[in-house]
Amino acid sequence: MIELTRRWRVLVAGTAVGVAGVVGFAGQTASAEPLLPVPSVPGPVTVTQTVTAVPAAAPVAPANPANPAAPAVTAPVPLAQTIAPASSGTLAEFFKSKDVKMEPQVSHDFKALSIVLPLPSGWTKVPDPNVPDAFAVIADRASTDLYTPNAQVVVYKLVGSFDPVEAASHGYVDTQQLQNWRATDMAMGDFNGFPSAFIEGSYLDGSQVLNTSRRHILATAGPDHYLVSLSVNSSAANQGVSAAADAADAIVSGFKVSAPAPAAPPVPATPAPAAPAPQPGLPQLLGLHG
Repeated sequence: MIELTRRWRVLVAGTAVGVAGVVGFAGQTASAEPLLPVPSVPGPVTVTQTVTAVPAAAPVAPANPANPAAPAVTAPVPLAQTIAPASSGTLAEFFKSKDVKMEPQVSHDFKALSIVLPLPSGWTKVPDPNVPDAFAVIADRASTDLYTPNAQVVVYKLVGSFDPVEAASHGYVDTQQLQNWRATDMAMGDFNGFPSAFIEGSYLDGSQVLNTSRRHILATAGPDHYLVSLSVNSSAANQGVSAAADAADAIVSGFKVSAPAPAAPPVPATPAPAAPAPQPGLPQLLGLHG
């Protein structure tokens, strides 16, 4: 994993940021200020990262010590698989090359994954047409900056056959192609058991320098695969403002994606009391209900 020493977020003590879990946004139409563009030109990558593959469940050693013939089974350690980040091809281009269909998901009644998007104090859920296939968009509508700080989540169900680790290797390309891109942090590896790519830095959008932090997660839920992408964006002019920086950090560090918790097993019904045995000498009444 590569961790660059300089990061765009400036954390200043003393500014409290309230965070609440936001899960299952209802799909809406939008209106937040200009958000990040969707690039399409591949960019070069020159670093090597590590993704930890999740091993299959290990067999359980026999619990009966009286059976010495059964050998003890040791759980395998996770296999670290070194991969080279792709030098070309965005995630969308990768899936197209594999004939994998990307089906946009909406937050309303979405239950395949548990997705937690922290909501900093002063931020609100907003509709935004500038975010294609938006699953959820939140923004600091009280900000006085020309560019509204915002966070965006998109979720796609991936229909087709592909290697999630290979897909994650393409997670830098769409960001690295942004105009005047300058990276401050990059990491590729395990995110709560899923392959993931994280990249952070700044780029030029018109006359503004914007900071962005992006994470792409290749999540699995049962037999299904999903791409979950988060981007957190703000003006570089605000990076010295404690509240704005703390809010961005709270979203990036608090964002979670996991398989949903298994449903609790149903409580067995209490069996009805057995009917008393008929006393000797009395006839049995059949088909009668008192």
